[in-house]
Amino acid sequence: MTPTNMTELLLQDRYGDFLLTDAVRPSLDRHVTPRQGYRIETYKDKKAGFQVPVLAAAVSREQLFDVFLDLLEPLGEVVDAIVETSHDRDGNHHLDLYREAIDLPVLKSHCCDYEDLLLNDGCTGVAVLSTSAPMEVQFDEHKLLVVYAADLEPFAAILDGYGIPRDDKLKLITEGEHLHSTDPRRRDEFDQLCCRLGVGEAVERVNW
Repeated sequence: MTPTNMTELLLQDRYGDFLLTDAVRPSLDRHVTPRQGYRIETYKDKKAGFQVPVLAAAVSREQLFDVFLDLLEPLGEVVDAIVETSHDRDGNHHLDLYREAIDLPVLKSHCCDYEDLLLNDGCTGVAVLSTSAPMEVQFDEHKLLVVYAADLEPFAAILDGYGIPRDDKLKLITEGEHLHSTDPRRRDEFDQLCCRLGVGEAVERVNW
């Protein structure tokens, strides 16, 4: 990859009507061309012996944060939050920092204060879990929205309301080579967000 091609890759954020955030870019081979949509499938964990329906969505930048906030509503009034980071770590691992029992409006307010970090840092993600039912919404480091729940209809209805089409053959940016983007000030902002949320030590949890 030449320096010119690398620069062009990092600068390109539009693919037709689909806009990427600054957090991630597909590689030059373009095995996956980013586009808007969502798909529904079943996640199966043979080792743990369970399966759960999963919805995965790629949402254009101008709608992404609003869709994320709306997807939190079905989780209930009190949620648990996990802040995910791969700052200062190799590309295959990230650290999960946990906060129990936070009022959803408070969490959403903190997220709004750090909207730029959550949208544009390729080493920051957040997962929000219901305290009343097995449901989880992830806004991951790739800026994909992923929902795990026995009943996905309320979440699909939100996406439908934004005009985001369902396509169960949708390819996500994670299914091809891609690059994450961050810089030192993002790490400082991440630490500030953790302080604001009052997250605790890293914990082990089920990986869907």
